[in-house]
Amino acid sequence: MSNLTNWDILKSPVVTEKSVILKEDSTDENSDRKQGQVLTFKVDRKASKPEIKTAVESIFNVKVATVRTVHYEGKMKKRCRQEGRRASFKKAYVTLRKGEPMVDYGEAI
Repeated sequence: MSNLTNWDILKSPVVTEKSVILKEDSTDENSDRKQGQVLTFKVDRKASKPEIKTAVESIFNVKVATVRTVHYEGKMKKRCRQEGRRASFKKAYVTLRKGEPMVDYGEAI
């Protein structure tokens, strides 16, 4: 385990078209999903799944069912003659337990 605080582990929520659709589809009552709402975060690259789970549970006061993580490698970008590289990052898909209240990212701040 690293010496990261809960706020150091969760960098920012990912608000893309895919993540918003995933979050909204998972809260639909007519859905036949066995799990609850799915939240998506950019997290620290050194954070483990249990650390991400405890950070989400303590910040948002909810119970987490599963955590899935993905490592993204930074892309090479060119601008005129200059070459650069975007930063690499780690993304976590956090699934809440069924019956947990709906989470809004701005509530915990």
